[in-house]
Order: sequence, then C-alpha cells, then structure tokens
Amino acid sequence: MSALIPRPRRSVAGGAVLVPDWLDLDEQRGLVEACRGWVRGPVPMRAARLPTGHAMSVQTVCLGWHWQPYRYSRTADDAGGGRVLPLPEWLVQLGKRAVADAYGNRVVGAEYEPDAALINFYDGTARMGMHRDQEERSDAPVVSLSIGDTCTFRFGNTENRGRPYTDVELESGDLFVFGGPSRFAYHGVPKVLPGTADPDCGLVSGRLNITLRVTGLADPR
Repeated sequence: MSALIPRPRRSVAGGAVLVPDWLDLDEQRGLVEACRGWVRGPVPMRAARLPTGHAMSVQTVCLGWHWQPYRYSRTADDAGGGRVLPLPEWLVQLGKRAVADAYGNRVVGAEYEPDAALINFYDGTARMGMHRDQEERSDAPVVSLSIGDTCTFRFGNTENRGRPYTDVELESGDLFVFGGPSRFAYHGVPKVLPGTADPDCGLVSGRLNITLRVTGLADPR
C-alpha cells in the first residue's frame, strides 16, 4: 500500500481494469531479482529498432517468444540471434491469478495461458508512443505489472492514437489488465516520474514493466 488511504480498483474502459498495489513488496523484489537474471542472457536486454531505424528509448528483453517491431520469433534475430529463455511456469501462474483478480472470475483466470513476456525497463527519460499490441494471433487479455517509479499510462481507444484517452498513474506494484473490447486499444507511456518508487521494491531507479501475452503462435517448423 502506497498511502494511508488505499487506492480503489478502477475500470478504465470495457475490459480494462486497474488493480492498485496488487504486488506486495516481497513479490516486487522477487520479480526484480528474476529480471536481473533474465537480462544476463542468452539474449541481452536491448533497445529495439523501429523500421525507421530509430532506437526505442525503452530497453527490452523477452521470454517465451522474442518481440521485435513488428513480429515474434523464437530467436532474437535483432539481438545476436540467441534463443529466448522459456516463460517460467510460476510466471504463467502469476498471470492466471492476475486475470482472475482483475475480472473477479476464477474460470477466466484458469483459462488464461500466456506464452510470452516482454520486460521493459524505463529510465527517467524513456517514453513509449501510442501503439497497439496487435502482432498476437489471439484476443486474450494482456497483463501488465509495474515495479519502480510511477509512470503516466495513457490508455486510448481502438480506432486511432488520439483522443479519447485516459491518463492513469501506475505505481509500483500495480496491475493493469486489458482484454475484451479494449484488447486492441492504443496505449503508451508519455512520462516517467523519477524518484517516486519505494526503495524497498528492489529498484534503485527507473521502472520495470512486465507484460504477459498470449501470442496464439505455433512453433516454426
């Protein structure tokens, strides 16, 4: 809990739910420690390059499937060619619990089977432009976990990158799930607020965002 008065859970749009303080400090520290292991390889954390040639300001490493703009593969063809680490079962189970808690439905949570995770690190100057998660061949929800510095998360509509959108502050430990009619909504991170994290979360500075996804893809032959 980040304040004396708990922040209420919030429905931001149809199928898009914010659950504040979902991860306790022990869980946050455990995820930070796991991330430190994942970034050691075999695929390094890197700034993905857009088709324009510009490098993103966010640093990324993946589990299960490797994402690069704008496709998935089992090998990191843009970062040395190594095969990505598998998605651990304990993280799959965390995703199931997240969906069940966000939607208040254990059956929906039990049916959730994520097979990829994107771990994004934001320093104080990093941003993420408005985009849709649309490389997946599945409309299963996306689970987003925040650790570290607070950010402004801009959650938009399914038609374009502009208005209407809603700005939400995501703090360390917060869960955000979007699926159903909001699954392909545009969203982004226009701002990170340096120095806002509880130092007990495990991060000295910056923000970690772990997103779990169902790709709907089959292994290449």
